Parts: sequence; structure tokens; C-alpha cells
Amino acid sequence: MSLAVVYSRASVGIDAPLITVEVHLSNGLPCFNLVGLPEASVREAKDRVRSALINSGFEFPAKRITVNLAPADLPKEGGRFDLAIAIGIIAASNQLTSHQLENIELVGELALSGEIRSITGALPFTYACSQANRIAILPVENAAEASLIKDANIVPASQLLDVFHHIAGQRTLDLYQAQCLQEQVKYDNDLQDVVGQAAGKRALEIGAAGGHNLLFTGPPGTGKTMLASRLITILPPMTDEEALASAAIHSIVGKPVDPATWKQRAFRHPHHTSSAVALVGGGSIPRPGEISLAHNGVLFLDELPEFDRKVLDVLREPLESGSVSISRAARQAQFPARFQLVAAMNPSPTGSLNDGRSSCEQILRYLNRISGPFLDRIDLQVDVPKLPSNDFSEQVKSRGESSAVVRERVMQAHQLQLNRCGKTNAQLGSKEVEKYCKLEKSEQLFLQQAVEKLGLSLRTYHRVLKVARTIADLAHCADINRQHLAEALNYRAFDRMLAQLTNS
Repeated sequence: MSLAVVYSRASVGIDAPLITVEVHLSNGLPCFNLVGLPEASVREAKDRVRSALINSGFEFPAKRITVNLAPADLPKEGGRFDLAIAIGIIAASNQLTSHQLENIELVGELALSGEIRSITGALPFTYACSQANRIAILPVENAAEASLIKDANIVPASQLLDVFHHIAGQRTLDLYQAQCLQEQVKYDNDLQDVVGQAAGKRALEIGAAGGHNLLFTGPPGTGKTMLASRLITILPPMTDEEALASAAIHSIVGKPVDPATWKQRAFRHPHHTSSAVALVGGGSIPRPGEISLAHNGVLFLDELPEFDRKVLDVLREPLESGSVSISRAARQAQFPARFQLVAAMNPSPTGSLNDGRSSCEQILRYLNRISGPFLDRIDLQVDVPKLPSNDFSEQVKSRGESSAVVRERVMQAHQLQLNRCGKTNAQLGSKEVEKYCKLEKSEQLFLQQAVEKLGLSLRTYHRVLKVARTIADLAHCADINRQHLAEALNYRAFDRMLAQLTNS
């Protein structure tokens, strides 16, 4: 036959849409035309495929070759279609039959020698291929990553000639056997590494249980960064769906996915000089940023006021929606970004609030680098003070509970929330807050008076209710009482600091 149809897949965000590779051979002057909105890297496949076929022992057809990558309105980029194009040319020259190509999908970049090189986005490709009930033929280097998809039929290959023999039934390649995956994730850090700071550890427990964002405020050297880095050690284990979503994002940016640690939550720590594009993603070909790489994990912003105010404000929408949409003139992509924000900062430009080296005006100017709407999205604002020098040795001896002990309480509260409303308390909408965070009249009056005194917004009012609901869940209480509300209001350290500076 002079027409062959081969299946492959593109990479668009974390999706892998089907690409039908149509190859037609016809009489005429020998040429190689590639159509279907290919980028420059795809157009270069003509030279790679020609050399790979010749060096693999195939005769390159001296005919007019037309390759169409359908659908034509979907941009294609990278060398991922090389293998499919090569097999399509072989099939169009009557060396393979159409029924041999119906149940397979191919992806891989070809070297001039015919070797098959790894590609990015192998995980989304394998998942989509499995959903279509087809066999995935891909590079050997991507096999371990692709094996994370349960029940997927994966055939790794290292040479173009091996793929031809496999499809023709002459020498069958083995299906890839998935490795034994590590279910219990282990972390090097532990909460017991942090000396003292019981209030900070309690806030971490509440934040982990309810998915709340945190802000640690205190002088340098008090343990803010250590506390933030221990959050992932007490978070509930990721489900398979969450782990696959996180692994898919790392796959499309070319970061290796290790089957032994694929359920370990991400901890991203971008520098304060990072741009808005670095945080949310972007580029002419949209790529995920730090917030998407932190999906189902933790995004830690140290020295918060040193970030550009406009950079911080671009996080406001993803913090609410859990996703980010990136639109460019020719490309649009949506990436998940359900991360937990942890920030740390000094209370003044000199490091301490009461060191006498900064005036109230200078401190307010420093703190006002952070916008009010951004602060409204942080549920827990915790003061991390210096430890008393006379109590330091006792604090070192008594380091509190380990991460494993705290994680058990967090998991119980987390499961309670999932059973009640199918999501964590931090993700509750306004109507859900009214339903699941009901207060008695006395508690409601107490909260209203506190909100008016602190000058909190309606959004912050709802967030205090969510935090109180999480505190009640940790205590296994069905109703929110005044004690839970008082503790939730106590985690507004930044608001109190601003009010104190403004009144002075």
C-alpha cells in the first residue's frame, strides 16, 4: 500500500492528545514534505528519519513522500514523532500491513544511527495510550517512568530495527515489568530537629491537617525555615491519582520520575529574585512554573517581603482555584497548581521588631511590600520568637513529638474531612463554610466582635472559620466551640503586628 496510518501523541500541558501520522508515497520527483503545523524541531525530522532508516538497513523510497500530522490545527514540537514517521514510511512501502499498526502507539526521537532516544512527557503519553487500550512503544529510558501507569502495556525499544521486527512479528520485544513501588515515603528531616517553637509546630499540624497556608514571622535564626521544611514530613500520604498528577508535571519538563520515590511530596523553594513567569509558568511554548511543580506539595517562599509585589500578586488566583491558565498568542495551556504555601519573613528590615534600629514608618514601608489581598489568602500567621537564653538547654533536651506521631493525628483529621465533604477544610467554598462550620449564637457573636476589633475582611472571616473547623477535627469535636475560635484567631500574628504599628 502507498498510504499508511500510524498513531502517536503530542504533549499539550499535562495532556497527550492523539496525533494521526499519515504517510503517503506517490510517483514524482523524490521529495519529503511534512505538513500538519509542525514546529522547526519537527520539520527537522526529515533528515533524522532518512538517516535512521538508511543506517538501520532499510532502503529509503525514491518517491514523493508526504507526511501529515493530524489534526492540522494542533501545534507539534520536539522530536517525539520521529519513530512514528519512520514506521509509517516503512509501512507505506509495503513492508508492514495496516492491521499490524492498529493497536499500537509510538513515540521517540531517532538518532542518525537508528537509536531511539528518550522524550519528555512519557507519563501522560502512556496514560492516554492505556485509556485508548493500545500498546505503548517508547524509548527504553522512559520505561521505568511509564510503568507507573497501572495495567499499561509498555514495550520499550532501543533501536528502530527492533521496533520493525516486533511489529512484523519476526522478533517480539518483551513487555516491561514494573518495579516494586515504594509505598512508605521516608524523609530525612523530622519535627524533632526543631528546638522549642511549640506554637510553630502546632500551626504546622493544623496547616497539614486542613491544607491551610502558613506565614512564619520572627527574627533571624529562630527556626522559621526549619519549620517550613518539616511540613512535608507530617502531610498525609499522596493517593495514586495525586502522585500521578505530580509525576506528570515533572515528566513534561524533563525531570526524571523515580518509581521508588514518586509518592514523595514536592518541596519547592524558589529564590526571592524569581520572576512571575518562573513562579506561574509561561514561555512561547507554555511550560509549568514553580507553583505547578509544587502541585500536591509545598511551595516555600523565604524572605517574603523581598519578592516583588507584582510577583506575589500573581499567586492570588492559583491559591484560590488550584490551577493556572497560561495563554499566549498561539498556545494555551492549563496546569494544576494545588499547592500549600508556606512563607517566612523578618518583622522588620533590620531583622527584629524591637531592636531600635528601624522606625515605625520604615517597618510599615517594609511590611507593605506584601499586599492585603495576598495576606488574606494565608490562613495561619504565626510568630516565631527567639528562645530564652536561660531556657535553651532545657528546650534542647525536650524536642517534642516526632513527625510520625504528629502525622497520625493529621491523617485522622484529614480522613474525617474527606468523609464529611470530600475535600480539605481549606478548599471549602462559601456555601460549604456555612454548612460545615456552623456556630452557636454565642460563638458567632464572639467571632464577630473579634473580627471587628482586628479589622479583618470577609475572606479572612471565612478562613478563621476553616481553621477553627480543622482545630475541632484534630480534637475530634463535631461542633466548633469558643476555644477553637480563640486558637484560630490567635494565628493572626501579622494582622496584630500591623495594628500595633499603625496605632503607635
